Amino acid sequence: MDLDALPTLTSPDELAAFGVPQPRVRDKVLPSLLPVHEQFLAVAPLVLIGTSDAEGRLDVSPKGDPDRVAHVLDQHTLVIPERPGNRRMDGFHNLLLDPHIGLLFVVPGRGDTLRVNGTARLVTDGPFFDDLVVGGHRPAVATVVEIEEVFYHCPKAFMRSRAWSPETWRPDAVPSYADIAKLLWRAGDDPAEVDAHYAPAAYESELYRA
Repeated sequence: MDLDALPTLTSPDELAAFGVPQPRVRDKVLPSLLPVHEQFLAVAPLVLIGTSDAEGRLDVSPKGDPDRVAHVLDQHTLVIPERPGNRRMDGFHNLLLDPHIGLLFVVPGRGDTLRVNGTARLVTDGPFFDDLVVGGHRPAVATVVEIEEVFYHCPKAFMRSRAWSPETWRPDAVPSYADIAKLLWRAGDDPAEVDAHYAPAAYESELYRA
């Protein structure tokens, strides 16, 4: 497809023709947390984290923990512990080059989400690290976020997608993660070994390994 042949918006004025936000929508962005934001964070077990490298190449990565994924240090600061993973650390490498970060917090069953923008640093210890222990795992690294913007995002996307309606879910319409691995990065490996490696029970045992 010739993408250059498509009608393309190139200016803020062209974009404004599709509408501008009402003042109450524009003004809901705040510079720090209020109790109503902290209530959401206290029960949000999942966050999507957006980062960028020095050239503007973007990455979005999920982080999750039981109960809550982020801990509030004060109204201007929150911390997200790192858990055992695949060691790619794409977001961490980005933050070393550009500290700006965007967060989208999700509470299962709710359509609204909480967005936080700010800057981040990677820390290896602090007086709050003992509070980050889950499953006996004390993180070796945590992302400390200095908040610049916080606001609630309306539930329309989750309503349209029916993301929390089990009757619409189609997990079996896509190959299993093990089968995807066999097609892509583990092609040629012993299939039984790949199945065992990516089995849910195997993953469960690795979630909070020391």
